[in-house]
Amino acid sequence: MATGPLDGTFVILGATGAVGSAVATELASRGARLVLLGRDQDRLQAVAAATGGTTAPLTRIDAEGVRDTLRATCAGAPIHGIAHCVGSLLLKPAQRTTGSEWHEVVETNLSSAFGVTMAAPELITAGGSVVFVSSVAATIGLPNHEAIAAAKAGLEGLARAAAATHARRRIRFHCVAPALVASRMTASLLERQGVAAAAAAQNPSGRIGRPEDVARAIAFLLDPASDWLNGRTLGVDGGFGTLRPL
Repeated sequence: MATGPLDGTFVILGATGAVGSAVATELASRGARLVLLGRDQDRLQAVAAATGGTTAPLTRIDAEGVRDTLRATCAGAPIHGIAHCVGSLLLKPAQRTTGSEWHEVVETNLSSAFGVTMAAPELITAGGSVVFVSSVAATIGLPNHEAIAAAKAGLEGLARAAAATHARRRIRFHCVAPALVASRMTASLLERQGVAAAAAAQNPSGRIGRPEDVARAIAFLLDPASDWLNGRTLGVDGGFGTLRPL
């Protein structure tokens, strides 16, 4: 993956999460200018202090709210890439999922990304890349993942359609699709007895993911040097999405 300097301004939504903050660290180490959006203002300021980014609160995650926040925050400055790292995790079968839980999963994971897609043509005026965070669950049937799998599969469809719509504008859309990654969001799951060891054993790599694994893939897709890739979903999963070793 490319590791050279990045000259440009990049927006990270969900910059306070494990993956979002790792993306900020990766891009800042390569000289990128950062605009960091998040809901936890204390964590957001800590990420900004570590990376030199400017910040804005992400108070709404519905599509129009995200669009309007990006318009207001990024007006007047050309943007070279956007990393959408907003997400949630719900592990329940459909029959135990409430309507409000379903709405929250779709709004957090998919509607917020649609808001990015609405704003992107106004912000990325000289070409660039948008990257969404999907999941291996979008393509592999995993038990108790119905809501999150549906939302993440929607993300991948959104990225492909938007990539086609905006190809002539040189705006690229991609997804990364991780397997299980250690983070605050997955901490309660991984703390259950035997879960972390079982997940590592199931993965061809022999371990679960780290935020930095995903961040490097996102940085690769944001890099202008990767401009001959478009509409792709990149599995960042230790091989879990494609391999079944003996």
